[in-house]
This record gives sequence, structure tokens and C-alpha cells, in this order.
Amino acid sequence: MTDFIRRHPMLSGGLVLFILFLLISTFAIVPETRQGIVVRFGKPVRIVNRFEPGQRFGSQGAGITWRLPLAENFVWLDKRVRSVDMERQQVLSTDQLRLEVDAFARYRIVDPLRMYISARTEDRVESALRPILGSQLRNELGKRPFASLLSPEREGVMENIRRGLDNVAAQYGVDIIDVRIKKADLPDGTPLQSAYNRMVTARQQEARSIRAEGAKRAAIIRADADAEAARTYAAAFGKDPDFYEFYRAMQSYQTTFLGDGDKKPPPTNVILSPQNDYLKEFSGR
Repeated sequence: MTDFIRRHPMLSGGLVLFILFLLISTFAIVPETRQGIVVRFGKPVRIVNRFEPGQRFGSQGAGITWRLPLAENFVWLDKRVRSVDMERQQVLSTDQLRLEVDAFARYRIVDPLRMYISARTEDRVESALRPILGSQLRNELGKRPFASLLSPEREGVMENIRRGLDNVAAQYGVDIIDVRIKKADLPDGTPLQSAYNRMVTARQQEARSIRAEGAKRAAIIRADADAEAARTYAAAFGKDPDFYEFYRAMQSYQTTFLGDGDKKPPPTNVILSPQNDYLKEFSGR
């Protein structure tokens, strides 16, 4: 062997390089965050480090693997959750409001073989899902008023969009995990000002309704109180008419000559005859 190397150094070097090339071409390192498809002459033959629900990354599948040199190569696909952003677009709600909506969807590749056959790469999948997400969003939001996006009903809207998008994404070997709206605003200018004016008018009407209801209840309470006071006065008058008449006269004198509480009457001269009925309580019995 030594003599052969001495006689043919160039050939020996070439053989060493070829062997190293074969070793490098045979073995590969599978990342924890990637799942690979082994393709032999353009035909998928097996999958390495495939995503499995509930399996921890790197617990199995990742590490060193092999392939047939010169005949097989790896196509790497992401194993993690990815996101696809929808282009900002306008949506017409049921209350005739044009909304500028910015949304995104999160997905994961669960069937790498189907994904490779139908789209090859993640970029092509996202390009296919982006218009479908926009269509699902327009269809769902077009059935609801703008206020539903600000209420707990929004969760149900997002779930409906996710299911609709997931039905289409399944043909790409993709599972839609979640759909979320990043922003939903009214366009700047006249539509925004009109919506603001309508909101102000609605709140003013609501305030007037609340005040009217409060005034109605206050009138009912006062009427009940006056009726109760009248019944009390009538009961007191029936038990001792003389005392009741004396008590009411003292109240009238206090209000007339001394004022009601902190309010004092303006200086006034009152001229009455001693025989006047109003002063009969001063004449004794």
C-alpha cells in the first residue's frame, strides 16, 4: 500500500478526496427545528425527524443520519410554528362600515410529504394561503357588524375563519393553529368622522333615555312619598285634631316669621287684626 502511494501520489490523493467526498455526502446532521425529506432522483423515499404531536424537539429524529451519495439529497422543511401575514385590505361590515383589516395566521407543517408534493417550499404554501385567508376574512366579517370585533364574539369569528382556512390548508399538509386580527380600523377621512358622529349621537340618545328613566322613577318615588305623608297626616289628624291643627300652625309661623331652616324671609311688615284666624293660636283657648 505504501509503495502504491509512493508510485502514484496523485492517484492516491484523488482516492482519498473521493472517499472523503463519499463520507461527507453519505452523512448529514438533522437540526432539531427541521424535518427532512430524502429525495432519490426526484422521488421522495423517506422522512426524517418528522413532527409528531406532543413530541419534544430533539427527543428523537434529530442528529446524524445517512443517505445514498450522489443518488439522494435532503429537502428541509420547518418543524416550528410559522406565520403568514395577510395583505392589508378593506372589508365591508353589515352596518355598511368599510374596515381596514390587517390579520395573520399561524400554521405548522404536519405532513411534509404532502406539502413537498403540492408546494415544495414554505414560501409557495404561504403564497397560496395568503389570498385564501383574505377571502375567508372578508366572507366572515361581511356577515357581522363592526361592534362584534370589539366584543367577546370576536373569538367565535376568528375560530370560523381558522376552520375555513384549515380545510383548504389540509391539501398542503399544513395545520392552521390560529388566526388573529392585528388591527381593524376605519379608513381615515370622511368614513371615520361619520362613524364618530354616529357614535356620539348614539351615546347622546342613550344618555337621554337614562335621564328620562331616572326622572320617571324619581316622580314615582316622590308620588309614593307624598301619598305616604298624606296618610300619616290623616292618621295623626284623626287621632288628635286639636294638636294636629296647633302643630301645623306652629310650622306656618316658623316659616313665615323665622324662615325655613337657613333661609330667612326678607324683611316684611305684616299687619293683621288680633281677631284674624291666622293668629288665633296667640289668643289662647
